[in-house]
Amino acid sequence: MKAMILAAGLGTRMRPLTDDTPKPLLKVGGKPLIVWHLEALRAAGITQVVINTAWLGKKLEQVLADGRSFGVQIHWSHEPDGKPLETAGGIVQALSLIGNEPFILVNGDIWLRYNMTALRGALAPGKQAHLVLVDNPEHNLMGDFGLQGITSGAPVVGEQALLTDKCEDSAFTYAGLAVYCPSLFQGLSQGVRPLAPLLHDAIAAGRASGEYFPGPWVDVGTPQRLTDLDTAICARQI
Repeated sequence: MKAMILAAGLGTRMRPLTDDTPKPLLKVGGKPLIVWHLEALRAAGITQVVINTAWLGKKLEQVLADGRSFGVQIHWSHEPDGKPLETAGGIVQALSLIGNEPFILVNGDIWLRYNMTALRGALAPGKQAHLVLVDNPEHNLMGDFGLQGITSGAPVVGEQALLTDKCEDSAFTYAGLAVYCPSLFQGLSQGVRPLAPLLHDAIAAGRASGEYFPGPWVDVGTPQRLTDLDTAICARQI
């Protein structure tokens, strides 16, 4: 099984920290955000990793190189500098590196402690997407998706459920971690393309599942969240 780490964002909300440093290289707990992912993937026996880049991509490649020092092999998919293709567009461009088997996709600007081994068999037959969902943070109180038969008050950790569009009694936030089948993206033309429309089509067709993860999880979207996360990790509070 392969994994892809999304690292092509511009990091606009993190400036000035990202003026000269791509966001996945910002450090928490003494190491870059993206290294936490590489270590988690390696621990799960997933050593073939595709990373897409746009903003300061060459600097990211200079630091991580071929991944050997982290126990993985990195395959690079460089997008136009400063002009990312969005999530689905980046995946479409990287399909030749990903192959035909289901793959893990993880955002390069999140931090979580999730056992990636659990995702190896997460994509059930007939499904094209399996998303990990978390409780809604303050910056996304309305959530992104629902889980059929599971309410926000009593989610079952790790239990697979049919992914749905969000509703009042079942709304969770997409953690930026999922398993996808390449067939969801095959046949699409290259270019700027968001992921959400593809997910909503898969949900409508009953081809998407999800699970609840209680954390810890942080969307490192602002300098303050980065600072707070670093403080919590160093204090062993998380």
